[in-house]
Amino acid sequence: MPLTPKRVLLAGATGLTGEHLLDRLLNEPTVQCVIAPTRRPLAEHSRLRNPIGELADVLPRLEGPVDTAFCCLGSTLRQAGSKESFRAVDLELVEAFARQALELGARHLIAISSIGADPQSSFFYLQVKGEMEEMLRAQKWPQLTLARPSQLLGPRAEQRPSERLTGPLSQLLPGKYHGIEACTLARALWRLALEDGEGVRIVENDELRRLGK
Repeated sequence: MPLTPKRVLLAGATGLTGEHLLDRLLNEPTVQCVIAPTRRPLAEHSRLRNPIGELADVLPRLEGPVDTAFCCLGSTLRQAGSKESFRAVDLELVEAFARQALELGARHLIAISSIGADPQSSFFYLQVKGEMEEMLRAQKWPQLTLARPSQLLGPRAEQRPSERLTGPLSQLLPGKYHGIEACTLARALWRLALEDGEGVRIVENDELRRLGK
C-alpha cells in the first residue's frame, strides 16, 4: 500500500532542488506540515514551519513528529573553501540531520547523493558522497532512499563558473550520465517518498529522470 507523507522534515529548502521540492510539498493536499529550517526566512505558508538559523544550531530545537525526511544538502569544494568544510556539510551535517529526523519519528529518509558515489573513489567529492551513503546505512533506517543524480541543471541564484561549461555538455551525455533538471529531480524525490518499502534503495540518474517526467 502506498505511503503518503503527511508530516515532512526538509533540509536544503533554499537550494536548487530543495526550492522545487518545497513548492511541491506545499502544494500537495495530503501533506499536513512541512518543517524546513533555513538561514533566511521563507515565504509564509499555513502548512510551513520555518525555524531560522544555522541548521546545526536549529536541529536540537526541532519538534516532531515527522514521518518522512528529505535531505537536499549539498555543497562543492569551491563553495566550501576547503576539504574540511566540504566534509562538514556533505557528511557531518547530513549525519546530524538524519539522526535528528530519526529521533523525531521519521521512518523514511530520501537523501540526494551523487552519481558515482564511492567511499573508495580517488575523487574526493565522490569519496565523501560514498562515505555519506555508508553513514546513512549504518543508522539503520526502516526505509532509506539514496538518489544519485548526475549534474543538476537549472537557474541558480549564484551560477557556479564550471557549470556554465559542463551544464550544456552534460545534456549530450548518454543514459545515466545525462544532466538532470532540478525540477525533474524534485518530482522524482516526491514520487519516491510515496513508495512503501523496507531497507535501502539506490536510484540512479536515468531512473530519476524517468520518475520525474
